Amino acid sequence: MNKSNLECDLLKYEKALYKNGVNLIAGVDEVGRGPLVGPVVAAAVILPVNYHLEGLNDSKKLTEKKRERFYDILMQEAVAIGIGEASAKEIDEINIYQASKLAMMRALKNLKIKPEHVLVDAMPLKEIDIPSTSIIHGDALSLSIAAASVIAKVTRDRMMIELDKKYPEYGFAQHKGYPTKKHLEVLQKYGVLDNYRFTYGPVRDLINSCEEV
Repeated sequence: MNKSNLECDLLKYEKALYKNGVNLIAGVDEVGRGPLVGPVVAAAVILPVNYHLEGLNDSKKLTEKKRERFYDILMQEAVAIGIGEASAKEIDEINIYQASKLAMMRALKNLKIKPEHVLVDAMPLKEIDIPSTSIIHGDALSLSIAAASVIAKVTRDRMMIELDKKYPEYGFAQHKGYPTKKHLEVLQKYGVLDNYRFTYGPVRDLINSCEEV
């Protein structure tokens, strides 16, 4: 099968490990640092050796329709998938950086098979007892991390869609919790829910303004 140079490059890190006899490689990525509401969600994905899925890339570069399609394929074809999250309350307690790391470690813990090596997007995971490599922009450079980014993104988006059913006036299905102009307007109109991250600027400012009244 002929593959483009880009597709070959997406397995560069994995192939270097394959050459050393390391086959169980988990790509790890998280999504949801920026939203004002909901958890940060991470995924850990172990792909089959030399796996190929035409068009799979960083979730941010894919349409929602493509992410959904790749999600379904990966759920069927991956060797193992683990999902972890850290709640809005945990984000407020330990900050988003530490919460993102916590979600990643929980995703790894939820894998049914322990990986031999972990490829993680940007964030070093020194706390785990598995050899790991931190790759800047890893979701665009490693197929395993790209797969994790898709799983994490679709998982979190679905959480926001469920929250939208409970609170349709907030429009979570559209903005997914990110601080869009529309979201900030409805936040001002309807107020803060328990699902919000109270330490995030717009939310904190609204709470403080209400306390001053």
